[in-house]
Amino acid sequence: MSKKQSKKKAYAEAGVDIALADKLLGSVKPWLKQASRPESLGSIGGFGGFFDISKTRCKHPVLVSSTDSVGTKVTAARIVGNYSNLGADIVNHCANDIAVCGAEPLYFLDYYATGQLDRNYVTLMKGLAKACKASNIALVGGETAELPGVYNNGECDLVGTIVGVVDKPRILTGKAIRPGDVLVGLASSGLHTNGFSLARKILFKDMKLKPEDTLPGFRSKVGNALMQAHVNYSGFLLEAFKKYNKGSQASKRRGNAIFGAAHITGGGFTGNVPRILPENCSAIINTKSWKPLPVFQTMVSGGKVDFEEAYEVFNMGIGMVLAVSPDVAANIVKLAGKHKHKAVIVGEVIKGDGSVELNR
Repeated sequence: MSKKQSKKKAYAEAGVDIALADKLLGSVKPWLKQASRPESLGSIGGFGGFFDISKTRCKHPVLVSSTDSVGTKVTAARIVGNYSNLGADIVNHCANDIAVCGAEPLYFLDYYATGQLDRNYVTLMKGLAKACKASNIALVGGETAELPGVYNNGECDLVGTIVGVVDKPRILTGKAIRPGDVLVGLASSGLHTNGFSLARKILFKDMKLKPEDTLPGFRSKVGNALMQAHVNYSGFLLEAFKKYNKGSQASKRRGNAIFGAAHITGGGFTGNVPRILPENCSAIINTKSWKPLPVFQTMVSGGKVDFEEAYEVFNMGIGMVLAVSPDVAANIVKLAGKHKHKAVIVGEVIKGDGSVELNR
């Protein structure tokens, strides 16, 4: 046995199998290559990712970036035995975070860490690449880390960083929101990527349900309800902004009809809607305007989590909220339908102090 072979074996015995990592990465490279754009330079596997922003059509391009993770949804995935949507989860979550600012998502970098690489990595990365391709996002690089001793076998973490671009006058902050504006909500598919620590406690510990069980009173299985992919609203948002915001500056009301957008992630309604409200405005959310998904109804029923906290932790079936002019609210609901998003008017903006009131 050569010294080189001996070193490889020693490293594998320590918990890091380079040969296996190369084999698994090689099996997903064809998928990763498909997640590209003409502005992408170089290839996956280099020391850095390259993207030519000179080709953007913005007069005053501003880069917008965001980093996030799928949180403890990875733990739910391990319990359920389904990693197929985690890759899409992180791409779609990050894309939404910058699209609410008016930014077009351009490129993405992933970070996957685990105690020991296995076939779940292939499933996850294929899903990630497919989500990038579907949204015209270039996957310019990332990192796969095998960290025995930091993660136990079967444990993993998934983090993503996205970068997009917006013309400076088109940056959407919510500054133009005024009392009388209507709040339009876009339906979610489930928990998306937030609230899983509480959801696992309620469903698996308190209610003693198993992934293959059906939610009490419903047909949905627990595992399927938990692992639904995070919805990507960015395509709809960008078309809506282009169609309804014709003004020279997004921070002004003149010529515009969409004044703010809030991604309902960790913190629910009470934590995310205030992020776009001016100091003199508050929001009223009419929680009867839509019916929460079965998984949320199950967790709230029987006092497992009270009403107020549910809307502080979960999206309760609404993954995005737009503050719009009453004149275009109905049209925006229709446009969402063309993008296969169910939309409904969920409330209004009133004079206030930046808070959110939940009406039962």
